Amino acid sequence: MRIAVVGGGLLGSLLAWRLATMPAARAASVGIELWTGGNDDRAKDATTHSGGLVRAYADSGADSRLAARSLAELRSSPTLREWAGYQEVGSVVVLDGRSDPAEALAVVDDLMPGHVRLADPAELERRFSLGNLPEGSFGIVEEQAGYVFPDRLRDALLAHLPTGRVQLQHRSVDSVDPRPAVRPAGGGAARCYDAVILATGPWTAAVLARGGLAGAVYQTKQIQYTWCTGWPDGLGGFVDETSGLYGRPAAGGGMIGVPTDRWGVDPSDVSVCDRATRQLRDAVKQRLPGAGGRALTLGLRTVPALDCFCQRPGPGAALRPVVDGSALYTFSGGSGGAVKTVLAASRDAARAVLETLLQPDA
Repeated sequence: MRIAVVGGGLLGSLLAWRLATMPAARAASVGIELWTGGNDDRAKDATTHSGGLVRAYADSGADSRLAARSLAELRSSPTLREWAGYQEVGSVVVLDGRSDPAEALAVVDDLMPGHVRLADPAELERRFSLGNLPEGSFGIVEEQAGYVFPDRLRDALLAHLPTGRVQLQHRSVDSVDPRPAVRPAGGGAARCYDAVILATGPWTAAVLARGGLAGAVYQTKQIQYTWCTGWPDGLGGFVDETSGLYGRPAAGGGMIGVPTDRWGVDPSDVSVCDRATRQLRDAVKQRLPGAGGRALTLGLRTVPALDCFCQRPGPGAALRPVVDGSALYTFSGGSGGAVKTVLAASRDAARAVLETLLQPDA
């Protein structure tokens, strides 16, 4: 039995690693081929440029369950912490007074009792240097959270794939079809498998379209951030939902950004969005006016990249069938926040694929 995973980013490499190391796959002698793509793909993917924020709280109860499970596994595994370069700097998410995170917080508290707490605007300004917040704002604080280096984790996973179970194909894929099969870029016969999973991020819609399959539910969106100096004391990874500002510390400063409005960007046409850079300057002046006694200065280096968003049934990294009755799936739709959920999501996806393939009547 053979499974193809297409995509050499974090989602694809982690899914291949999960599949290869699950007892059910070993017992059934399942072989995995991981199509990693070319160097040009890697230079533009979200894995290479992601800020890597990880925490337990997410926007919904379902995503919080994945995020909390992922963070718990990361913190309990010395191997994963080392591979990912995990930095525990804490996390704060700022919400406005209209938000109701009760369901998500209940999920986190169920899985990680006492892990999260609320902070009022006074604490957000005093401890985290976040000022001029709208009336009624509050923060969700996690002391045991932080960030990882997704590209470092991806490279470690590729280096530790079981060589007898995983074969690497350092080639790009032109298209797929529901047999399921993979057609290599540059010509060549299609290769058939028992299951094919596309973990191709912003290239997902194009790969499906070239095979005559609907990819309209997958959309690209540009992400970008700017490196800065003068990071506020006490501020770890953060997301301010009232302004869109997000970031994390780094050696000598930090990385900081706001969401862009660039949708449907072609992967070959990624460039800095000047409008988002201007919005970032305004948001920094508004939310980090004192920067904890330090002058937060935006640098000259702004990093643009693309991520994949899935419109239906909802965003987030998840296994999704492409065609009913076919073992052709996508594992994309990371939506800019896949890193915090990918450990649990990849485990669930691998288990679902294997259960489908190995059931007696499959």
